[in-house]
Amino acid sequence: MLNFELYNPVNYIFGKDQIAKLSELVPANSKVLMAFGGGSIFKNGVYEQVKNALKGFEIVEFGGIEPNPRFETLMKAVQIIREQKIDFILAVGGGSVIDGVKFISAAVNFDGNEEDILRKRILFKDTKAVVPFGTVLTLPATGSEMNSGAVVTIEATQEKLTLGGSALFPRFSIVDPTVITSLPKRQLQNGVVDAFTHVMEQYLTFPHDALLQDRLAESILKTLIEVGPSVVENPGDYKLASNFVWCATMALNGLIQKGVPSDWATHMIGHELTALYEIDHARTLAIIGPNLYKVMFETKKDKLAQYGERVWNISRNTVDETAHQAIEKTIEFFHIMGMKTKISENAENIENTADFIVNRFEERGWKGLGEKQNITLEKVREIVEMSY
Repeated sequence: MLNFELYNPVNYIFGKDQIAKLSELVPANSKVLMAFGGGSIFKNGVYEQVKNALKGFEIVEFGGIEPNPRFETLMKAVQIIREQKIDFILAVGGGSVIDGVKFISAAVNFDGNEEDILRKRILFKDTKAVVPFGTVLTLPATGSEMNSGAVVTIEATQEKLTLGGSALFPRFSIVDPTVITSLPKRQLQNGVVDAFTHVMEQYLTFPHDALLQDRLAESILKTLIEVGPSVVENPGDYKLASNFVWCATMALNGLIQKGVPSDWATHMIGHELTALYEIDHARTLAIIGPNLYKVMFETKKDKLAQYGERVWNISRNTVDETAHQAIEKTIEFFHIMGMKTKISENAENIENTADFIVNRFEERGWKGLGEKQNITLEKVREIVEMSY
């Protein structure tokens, strides 16, 4: 097992009717920026619950954070906080809103060009240098409610970039599974596939001796396979909803990544498809992931076979046969979850996609991705072209 440090200071509050605890969680006498996305929090009653819970607090509202949060939009919130001397931020929404708030938190006191936060992937470690924030989760998928990473899009250049650091953990996160009852079917499908792929990128590398981490990852995958199709059809079932929501958090709260190699190439390539074509994030993962496994088959086949045996109950004949079957089972699951697993099924005029992505990675100086840094730019091109 690799050496690791595990630090997660998030006060995670899970279950029904927990939004009422906001008044105890937000620091007394705080001036609060309440950040949210579109109109869903008004339709599902979350807005009213939050406002009722924060009676007596001075609240400034900032709406309109996009599904892929834009740098340009977030900078408007940064200006409001600076001008109105706001000292706490409350993210009310899904992973995009929470990611956006992480950037806002980091940017308010940043000395320099705020774009550098993303372009230079600056890590924020001093909690005194950021604006504290909490979250009320409304859409499970990204695990952003219990981690310190974020992804933000610079619209002007069509770039989807990351930021993070130990200072960017939420102070608290309220997670009420009942709020997913009002979500559109497409968003629920995306949430299941997003969480599933988060686990795969921390698990599907090569065999190692982190036995517990493998078992934890496999248990999340098996649970998502069990509840995913049903929760999409019946999100009001609390057993289904609560297990799905907890899986999404556990998939990316840092725990299963400790002590093991990981491979985030599917995400890196997928981000470019979202930036180029506005394809839903989870759907880019469903497009790229299986083809990455195929192109990198020789280095991943042992772990693919383990995954096939333990998660899909495939009876092993040979390693290669089991591994190939595991990939096909994954694609089948994505189709059951409503994913279209080709770029051409999700966008038009895609002929130059591989060239664009490879050139962009070259410009950033990325020579190799993956757990062994062996996903070269040539391999990236092959993965993307196989995904057409």
